[in-house]
Amino acid sequence: MPRRTAALLVAIALGSAAAVGCSSAAAPDRADGSSSAAGAPDAPASVPAPVASTSSASTSSAPAPTTSAPTVSASTEAPTPSPTSAPASVAVRGTVTDGLESPWGLAVLPGGDLLVSERDSARILRVSAKDGGRTVAGTVPGVTSGGEGGLLGLALSPDFATDHRVYAYFSTGSDNRIARLDLDPSRPAGSQLGAPTVLFSGIPHGPRHNGGRIAFGPDGFLYAGTGDANDRSLAQDRDSLGGKILRLTRDGDPAPGNPFPGSPVWSLGHRNVQGLAWDPQGRLWASEFGQDTWDELNLITPGGNYGWPTVEGTAGRAGFTDPVAQWHTADASPSGIAFASGAVWVAALRGTRLWRVPVDGDRAAGAPQEFLRGEYGRLRTVAVDGDGTLLLVTDNTDGRGSPRPGDDRILRLDVNAG
Repeated sequence: MPRRTAALLVAIALGSAAAVGCSSAAAPDRADGSSSAAGAPDAPASVPAPVASTSSASTSSAPAPTTSAPTVSASTEAPTPSPTSAPASVAVRGTVTDGLESPWGLAVLPGGDLLVSERDSARILRVSAKDGGRTVAGTVPGVTSGGEGGLLGLALSPDFATDHRVYAYFSTGSDNRIARLDLDPSRPAGSQLGAPTVLFSGIPHGPRHNGGRIAFGPDGFLYAGTGDANDRSLAQDRDSLGGKILRLTRDGDPAPGNPFPGSPVWSLGHRNVQGLAWDPQGRLWASEFGQDTWDELNLITPGGNYGWPTVEGTAGRAGFTDPVAQWHTADASPSGIAFASGAVWVAALRGTRLWRVPVDGDRAAGAPQEFLRGEYGRLRTVAVDGDGTLLLVTDNTDGRGSPRPGDDRILRLDVNAG
């Protein structure tokens, strides 16, 4: 079995966890939706001191990945600035729209208008690129909200300009599903969505850890991040859809070329994946909620095993792939991610900030940088608009945040890569 050198672990610690509401091993569920002591590892681990290091880990027993794992020489000192690791800047250009209720998914339409899903209302809203005005495209039937479930991720068909199809990930009373809906803006507001066609069902559903992010990759297939539905055993069970990244055709079948014949599973060993993004070279990056110690940014390879629940964060253990970057859970709780200007941008819920992880090819090029810390509360989704600016969705009305006047909102950000 070929061995891979583990990726850079980047630990960001920000003092006492109590200062940002961190739960201890005996505390109730974390405010980002991931559980604490109730699902703690079998062997309790103390929180490591922030260090950067490399360790060796081999791939899982799955078929060999088609891309190599990132490797970085690490040091406990800050990296020497380079074109990819120089300090960046972020400026809020303005508010695209506000007054949203527990927004979750975001899709950019041709022409610049936005589609936004609201988790609890099951509505899909259309936001005007011209003036930020909102109309209700429609309400997705059959959605059951509660806990972390509801109407979650959105994705547009790669041929949306001609087929007008929208894909949605949502919860029912028994499972999580992916459905396809036709969008017809010529119809009256509130009835612009056609009846959903369920393409894929049976994804485990629970009060927490429902995953929910979907996105079409550069290969034209649909990827979906799922959670372990608060049953940690599912993540290592290759026959379960929980705790996985799935790869599907547009009709919901397992995509050809998946690492496990006949299976939709693309990677396994995940706790709760809510961020998916590709870099210009077609590499897939994913964010993952940790439990009490480490949140992760992973470079995904087909058949890769990312360790949960056996390991959390960098472990250097044979059979598991280590993260490219990691944070203490109080500093991140990463949901949506986007790739722009040579970096992965990570929206943090509990951490209430936007992280930038500079990337050089398949490696981290420096320590993560934080922006907007505490300025807009919980951050759910980040996406790249057609003009290269970032769109950032807050989520303070989900029952875990502290809503401010105007919440929730979509912000437009100008970024300078440095």
